[in-house]
Amino acid sequence: GASRRGILIKGANFMDVLAKVDTVVFDKTGTLTHGQFAVSAVHPDTCDEHELLHLAAHVEHFTTHPIGAALRDAFPDEATDGCKITDVEEIAGHGIRAKVGDKVVCVGNTKMMDAIGAKWHDCHHVGTIIHVAIDGEYAGHIVINDQIKPDSADAIAQLHELGVKRTVMLTGDRQEVAAHVANELHLTEYHAELLPADKVAHVERLLQAYTNQSEKSHLAFVGDGINDAPVLARADVGIAMGGLGSDAAIEAADVVLMDDKPSKIALAVRIARRTLAIAHQNVVFAIGVKAAVLVLAAFGIATMWLAVFADVGVTVLAVLNNR
Repeated sequence: GASRRGILIKGANFMDVLAKVDTVVFDKTGTLTHGQFAVSAVHPDTCDEHELLHLAAHVEHFTTHPIGAALRDAFPDEATDGCKITDVEEIAGHGIRAKVGDKVVCVGNTKMMDAIGAKWHDCHHVGTIIHVAIDGEYAGHIVINDQIKPDSADAIAQLHELGVKRTVMLTGDRQEVAAHVANELHLTEYHAELLPADKVAHVERLLQAYTNQSEKSHLAFVGDGINDAPVLARADVGIAMGGLGSDAAIEAADVVLMDDKPSKIALAVRIARRTLAIAHQNVVFAIGVKAAVLVLAAFGIATMWLAVFADVGVTVLAVLNNR
């Protein structure tokens, strides 16, 4: 039933965990948002807009990250202008450094700018700010925006209706962007400007909070990127976006949403709870009927046909109840 609705659950044991989830942790980009970025503003400091976009697009030439795709789309001529790109180095949680021609260009977040000693400045625009430094000198920044998925708000609302107590967003994006998305979706909490290892630490903290509870609670993490794989593996149940998600995330996850719709998370929880309810009904019914026939048999009342019903008939009714 879940598969027909585009939800791949990799094992029956994950149904039990899904049914008892009361905390859902989300990645932002590609999970709650489309992950299809577009350049909305270019603010150069030491060069013109064309040069800033030109260098940033070259540095991001080999990356598969959505931000890199947005920069390449904003400067479509970068593949044919003959510039030589060498010494490409991707620094997790910071950005990418590469040599474009004879210039060393760093494209990334404020952590990367601080690491190389470039004196960056903030931007009043709401969005993901990509800072650029040329030969160690700050050259400007590019504003990139992403759109929230149409069903993300409905997904959060449905989870709250199902009794999920906490909906948490973890993102490496800026505080202002994270706050905007969290307010739009009515999340219970969010944490921004995180490195991949920070996401694991936050999930560990949430899991640790459950250890003192008498009844075990369960945590689900929803993500799509290669950096989400460790968190997907660490959560009680990992849920990956299967459409645009990375192979590593899909491999590490326990549940895969084939159409990337966050609203399918609530549907998966409902299917899991209904499945467990049916299983409990079948167990009580089957054992009850068999016990009743045994009692009747002890008094010599049960017939052979009643015994057949208690065996085969109960099995057939249990199967029909699953439908």
